Amino acid sequence: MVRSFRKERLVWIDLMITLLVLELMSYFYYGARSLVLAGVCVCFSAAAEIICLRLMKRKFTADDLTCTSDALVIALMMSPVIDFRIAAIASVFAVIAAKNVFGGRRNMIFSPAAAAYVFVLTSWGRKLLLYPEPHTKTGIFSDPDGLVSSASYVYNTTGKVDHTDFELLLGNFSGPAGAVSILLLIVAAVMLIFRRNISAGAFLGSVLGTALFAAVTPVAGTRSESVKYNLMMNMVLFASIYIVADRRIAPRREYFAFFYGLFIGVFSYILVLTKALENAIVIVSVLFTPAALAFKNLEKKIDTADAAPIPAETQEPPVQEETVPDKQEISDEDVVNKMIEELSESNDAPEEGEDNNDE
Repeated sequence: MVRSFRKERLVWIDLMITLLVLELMSYFYYGARSLVLAGVCVCFSAAAEIICLRLMKRKFTADDLTCTSDALVIALMMSPVIDFRIAAIASVFAVIAAKNVFGGRRNMIFSPAAAAYVFVLTSWGRKLLLYPEPHTKTGIFSDPDGLVSSASYVYNTTGKVDHTDFELLLGNFSGPAGAVSILLLIVAAVMLIFRRNISAGAFLGSVLGTALFAAVTPVAGTRSESVKYNLMMNMVLFASIYIVADRRIAPRREYFAFFYGLFIGVFSYILVLTKALENAIVIVSVLFTPAALAFKNLEKKIDTADAAPIPAETQEPPVQEETVPDKQEISDEDVVNKMIEELSESNDAPEEGEDNNDE
């Protein structure tokens, strides 16, 4: 048990390192307001976690700090200039409704950050999906102006991307604060997979599912461009790392996790292709909660079957080796028996002299 707790804390530290690096890149593009937004999410998440644990008569420990990583994921999925009140509501919703209602961090059904994003999308969708241009600094308490649609929305509706590959890698295009830094996301994915902090099967399944269908049915342009842009847009990389591949949600066995991620990648691309739905992968990850639960129940049945003892009736009896008597003993016994037979025959036979006298 101690070893599992230690592993959970190390995973949280690695996730926080990668998320903080993405937050620093957001600060570079959008200024101090993005940092304040992250601070609001973290503070309200921690406060909501403490209150929930007190109501359930539990203590707040270092293991409960995982709520802060979920809060950073929420902040990085939002527009850097979104209203602080909306961010606070989303953080509280993630902790209370999406996590502790179902039993807390030991019984998580879906990603709290993904559930909070869907909640905000259905309530304040217009404010959530409008972004400032990169290098536009907005005051902490100023009302943002000059907001535009994301590059993902433009690509989904027109099939065009007005940015170079270099700009896309560095995140120099409009979109969620942390989901546009493609190069940093690739580095984070490699690091987290190498350290086994995320599910490699779920991540690869999600990416390969998106890439495969983007090559088969491209949105626009050539097949290679379709694969490239669909992996860079719509938060595919970000969600694949921090939501789909979350070890708290994804199946434990890698081949089950692969198909879980593959289904999410395929269905999210279908929604992008047919409905031009922006950031569809986050929505599909919440909708595919029953699939994750089904895979986990199947894993439990497999583990139970492997651990169950074999009934005595079905066990084969042990094979007994036939004992072969010693050849030397058999031969000696035969010799003795023959000698006894010869002696008995000689004693029973009448002598010739005795026969003549009788006559």
